[in-house]
Amino acid sequence: RPCLGGLYVLGVAASLCGRGVELVGWDEPRSRWKQRSRAGTMASTVVAVGLTIAAAGFAGRYALQAMKHMEPQVKQVFQSLPKSAFSGGYYRGGFEPKMTKREAALILGVSPTANKGKIRDAHRRIMLLNHPDK
Repeated sequence: RPCLGGLYVLGVAASLCGRGVELVGWDEPRSRWKQRSRAGTMASTVVAVGLTIAAAGFAGRYALQAMKHMEPQVKQVFQSLPKSAFSGGYYRGGFEPKMTKREAALILGVSPTANKGKIRDAHRRIMLLNHPDK
């Protein structure tokens, strides 16, 4: 629709509507109908939004109640899982003042007698996993 500003042309008033201009009949009964249809559309949108929010609230409430009933079962499932699933496979021990070969091998996840290639590969893997720019 072209933007006509505040023009009045041949019995038709141009009313500003947002950024553009909407032509509304001046003396025609349809002009009232157009205004009512816009108000009706807005009211139905508000009702639809309200019903959606209410439905989301009821669904959230139902989910929270269902989770309360499922809590003992969820705890049992987590307790039955192996502990290594949550440990991440890294060394959780304390550190000596000076790192020993055994401690370094535990951190890298290789044997203390591993060759330089295996140590280098393990170091590269850990550095890639823990790099801040990944």
